[in-house]
Amino acid sequence: MLAIVQAGFAEQTITKSRFIAMAMPCTDEREVGAVLRAFAAQHQTAHHLAYAFRLKTEAGIVPRFSDAGEPSGTAGMPVLKLIEGRDLINVCVAVIRYYGGINLGTGGLARAYGGTAKLALDSAKTTVFVQMQTVQLTIEYKQMDLVTRALANCNGVIVEKLFNTQVDLLVSLPIDEVAGFLNRFKFK
Repeated sequence: MLAIVQAGFAEQTITKSRFIAMAMPCTDEREVGAVLRAFAAQHQTAHHLAYAFRLKTEAGIVPRFSDAGEPSGTAGMPVLKLIEGRDLINVCVAVIRYYGGINLGTGGLARAYGGTAKLALDSAKTTVFVQMQTVQLTIEYKQMDLVTRALANCNGVIVEKLFNTQVDLLVSLPIDEVAGFLNRFKFK
């Protein structure tokens, strides 16, 4: 599986209709909603906002799409097929349409939405998807530098830290690294 690490954007005009697409990384449906609202706010006079997303959740992979009032299967579905075909995860691709006054037909719509989404995905940067796990730790102050270096070595990050008599950390690290990381230190 692949994940987007840098957003992609594209724009094209097809038979007087203007199509604008974006491909963004998203980790959950709340983030998808925020991304879609922001995109819609930038294009308030657009006629349609079709989208598709594919997320990895605890329940498995969740794919969803919306045709945004276009004929069924002509807008969101071609975008979702593209996402699935590239084996992308934790991604949202949205395509705005400014209607140009000429009907494109169902095949034309599918090609236009899918083609614009493809251009946005082509311009995005991807990397191999690594599933992360969040772990809560309590460490001594003297362990902080060692833990920080160990996290960096396994591509982990500190999400949150709270300083009391000890240091409470919330860290995120690749799921394959969790057991080895926890065994390396004596955490309370």
